Amino acid sequence: MNRSEPSMSSALNAQPLERLVYTSTASEPLGTVDLFNILNQARQKNARLGITGHLLYADGKFTQCIEGPCASVESLWQSLLKDPKHEMVQVIERGPVAVRRFAEWSMAFSSYRYLNAFNMPGFFPLDANGVSEKSALLQK
Repeated sequence: MNRSEPSMSSALNAQPLERLVYTSTASEPLGTVDLFNILNQARQKNARLGITGHLLYADGKFTQCIEGPCASVESLWQSLLKDPKHEMVQVIERGPVAVRRFAEWSMAFSSYRYLNAFNMPGFFPLDANGVSEKSALLQK
C-alpha cells in the first residue's frame, strides 16, 4: 500500500493490533536493486497480511517496524527469522497497540538518498544525522 492506495479496511483496523520493532545486520552489503526488490516484495506480502510499517537501512543494518493483526505480525516475524538476508536479529519492542504509526504505508522506507535511484514511492531520505521524517517514528 502506498499513498495512492486505499487505507486499510475498517475490518482490519477492528482487530487487535501488535507492533514489532527489530534490528538486524544485513548478511551481505545491499545496493539499490537489492533494496528495491526487498521493498517491492515486502509491500506485496504486507498488503496481503494487513501489515503496515517502516524499513530503515543504514550502515549495513536494518531497523524495521511491522504493525498489524497479531497473527499476521507473528507470521511475518517467523519468516523474517528464517530470512538469510538477516543476521543478529534483536527485538527492540513488541506489544499490543491501539493505533498504527505507519497506517498509510504497507512499507515506508528510509535510507541514504543515493540508494533511491528508482525513485521509490514511500522513500524518505536520511539527513546528516541518519534520521528521516518516518524513521524518527521508530523511536517513539
